[in-house]
Amino acid sequence: MEIRHLQLGSCPDSWGVWFADDPRQTPWDRFLDELAAAGYRWLELGPYGYLPTDPARLADELARRGLSVAGGTVAGVGGPHKDFDAVAAETRKVAALTAALGARNVVFVPVPGYRDDRTGAYREAARLDDDAWAALIRNADTLGRILVEEYGVHLRFHPHADYQVETQEQVERFLDETDPAVVSLCLDTGHLAYRRADVPGLIRKYPERVGYVHIKQMDPVIAQRAAAEDLAFGQAVAMGASVEPPAGEPRIPPVLEALSELGADLFVVVEQDMYPVGFDVPLPIARRTRAYLNSVGLHSRAAAIPTEETPDERS
Repeated sequence: MEIRHLQLGSCPDSWGVWFADDPRQTPWDRFLDELAAAGYRWLELGPYGYLPTDPARLADELARRGLSVAGGTVAGVGGPHKDFDAVAAETRKVAALTAALGARNVVFVPVPGYRDDRTGAYREAARLDDDAWAALIRNADTLGRILVEEYGVHLRFHPHADYQVETQEQVERFLDETDPAVVSLCLDTGHLAYRRADVPGLIRKYPERVGYVHIKQMDPVIAQRAAAEDLAFGQAVAMGASVEPPAGEPRIPPVLEALSELGADLFVVVEQDMYPVGFDVPLPIARRTRAYLNSVGLHSRAAAIPTEETPDERS
């Protein structure tokens, strides 16, 4: 059975892309070719600068492969609780490109977080103090208003392992304190499961705040080992923490059941963390992942989903 209001996509992360430029990453044109070959029709743009940033050129590259944009991605500038001018400048670039390509979602990924992905060293405290938390809330709201008022796009904040909004308690506090008119979630099932959150429960508790979804699973054994040995998320990913469905957690059908209850038009974007990975590895995984998700009701259709109503505007 097809869940018509959920639209399946994928992103560069599922091809091992974490940075705008890294020789260990799949070249951008190969990524686009393989994304289309795997049967996807929608993509998230990934780190700004990985794909061409000229809107006309990128639109042409996508059109000749039958691809459309679900959203843009802000990453690499850290969380909005500090150096807000730099965060806002990078977000504006992404918002402008996203809007020019006809998409309405800007996914904000607050990396780098409080740990170094390679060494595991702590850059800062794992919990924000009261002043830093207040800055996070204030700046997230400001960023959300900028995106809506100046670019006509929506901020989808991405809870992330090794950032100070990662546990269910922290996500709920973030949602309780931010402005629902301008801030919603990119609900990442894998990061939440990595920190043992109740993903379907979170969807049902905050139905109006789910604006976009990253769907992925984590190996619970590796996640448990990472917690026991105090490993950074990047170290856990290098050990294979992010797995293709249906091999990990959270289970996909209960998540889709909760999402289907929302009755909202949402992009559900596959994001399997695989950095670094051999160039020949991602495509077979992407094909198997799409086939599995198709089997449980998620499809990637060429026709655009309606944009007149967004989760931010539902009554």
